[in-house]
Amino acid sequence: MKFGSLDNPGDHDLSLPNDHPGTKKVLQEKGGSGEPEVYVGCAKWNKKDLKNFYPEGVDDELTYYGSQFNCVELNATFYNIFDPDQIKQWHDRVPEDFKFFPKVNRYISHLKWLNGIEERTDDFIDSIVHFKEKLGTTFLQLRGNFKPKFFDRVQAFIEHWPEGIPLAVEFRHPDWFDDEKVADELYALFEENDIANNITDTAGRRDLLHMRLTNNEAFIRWVGANHESDVDRIEEWVARLKKWNGQGLTNIHFFVHQNKEKRSPQLAAHFIKQMNEALDTDLKIPKMPEDQGGLF
Repeated sequence: MKFGSLDNPGDHDLSLPNDHPGTKKVLQEKGGSGEPEVYVGCAKWNKKDLKNFYPEGVDDELTYYGSQFNCVELNATFYNIFDPDQIKQWHDRVPEDFKFFPKVNRYISHLKWLNGIEERTDDFIDSIVHFKEKLGTTFLQLRGNFKPKFFDRVQAFIEHWPEGIPLAVEFRHPDWFDDEKVADELYALFEENDIANNITDTAGRRDLLHMRLTNNEAFIRWVGANHESDVDRIEEWVARLKKWNGQGLTNIHFFVHQNKEKRSPQLAAHFIKQMNEALDTDLKIPKMPEDQGGLF
């Protein structure tokens, strides 16, 4: 994942900004209590990308991955709409408590720019529903040059999206958050329709850290810079999520990427360990090969 990469991350302030004032208000209104549901995973499960993770002799990568993590950010659905048999095959190879978080197909988001995509959206939904109880939040990622002038398309897409299938949306054009009027309209739309406002944390695009939740879900796509500062960055998220949990957040979905996928599973495992300590959760800490060395 090269989006937001930075040549010298150690020379920059990569700390998290303060919360948006609306986040506390939303959590007071929509939050809950008790132990949070925390899902942590990578963007893929294939051995080629997740180097230094799979033990020798592992043939079924998904089954092994599912024995270590409780979810995956499913980027495969961005490129293809799969038939029910393929979805069922994936469904049956992971544990009961595992969840898939599929990415909306690129024909809808990137090729058609949310214009005239009702039929294709229905096809996409008819595919992912076969994940059944293992379907997590679906996320829509829009192009970097998808500007607020297309607000009506976003609204139409959300109104077309069926109830009962959680949705998160990721914007990359800064005007969605920098223009206060646009941002307020967007947040109101999300709050009214129970849509999660995706947060993307990548070293070269700190402007995307709006820190504004719009429902009782933190959907975070975290991108490591392949630098020792990644550890501090990921631990700062643990502290922030603990704070939000204290304000009522009970759904935490955290996906670990790197600009060059080398240690995503290891960083995710470190995050899980820190979350267990901070929130007194009991998530399984994935096993790592003994010869992997340190994180950096």
